[in-house]
Amino acid sequence: MLSRLTKGLLLRTLPRSLLVKRGPADAGAVYLTFDDGPNPQHTPPLLDLLAQHGAKASFFLVGEEVEKYGDVVRRIVDEGHRAGNHSWNHPVFGKLPVAEQMAQVERTDAALASYTGDARAPFRPPRGDLTPRLLARFARQARSIAYWSYDSLDYSRQPAAGLIDRLRGRPPVAGDIVLMHDDGGAALDILRALLPEWRARGLTFRALPREIC
Repeated sequence: MLSRLTKGLLLRTLPRSLLVKRGPADAGAVYLTFDDGPNPQHTPPLLDLLAQHGAKASFFLVGEEVEKYGDVVRRIVDEGHRAGNHSWNHPVFGKLPVAEQMAQVERTDAALASYTGDARAPFRPPRGDLTPRLLARFARQARSIAYWSYDSLDYSRQPAAGLIDRLRGRPPVAGDIVLMHDDGGAALDILRALLPEWRARGLTFRALPREIC
C-alpha cells in the first residue's frame, strides 16, 4: 500500500485521463458522489432529496450489495444518476494482488451492466487505495479512476452539526468532485442543510460525465 506522501505525489502528478479529480466547471457544476451503497435504508432518502433539488449525482456501488438491492440500483439509474463501481466487497484493496483487484473490478462491472447497459462503469477504489500496479493496469486499458477533490468527512463519525459548520465555512467550488457515502445518515443530514445554500451560491449538481470517466 502506498504511503500518504507517495499517494499525495501521485495525486498531483498522474494525468487527468487516468486519475479524475475534478470535473468540468461550466454552469457552476459540482459533482456529488456517494460510496459504499446501495443501502436500502439510506440511499432512497438521498434520492428523494436529490430529486427535490433537481440534483444528479454518481453512486459508487459495492457489487455484493448490488446483488442484494437491485431495486435501489434500478432507481438510481432510472432517475438519471450515474452508477459506478466500488469493488465487489470493499476489501483493503492495497493488500490484494493486482489480479484480485481486477477480478473485483470486473465482477462488479458485470453486475452493473444489466442496469446501465455499459460494459464498464466508472471505478473508485475502496478507501481511495491506489497501487502502482492497479494504475498501470488501468492505463493499459485506457481506463480512468474516479477520485475526488472535496472530502465531506461524512464517514468520520463526527456530529453532523460540526461537519455542516466546517463545510459551510469552505463550500465546494465549480468543478469539485465531492466525496460522500450512502451507507449512513450523515450525508443526508449534511445535504438537507447545505444543498439549498450551495444552490443559492449558483452551484448546480451533475453526475460525472462519460467523457471524463
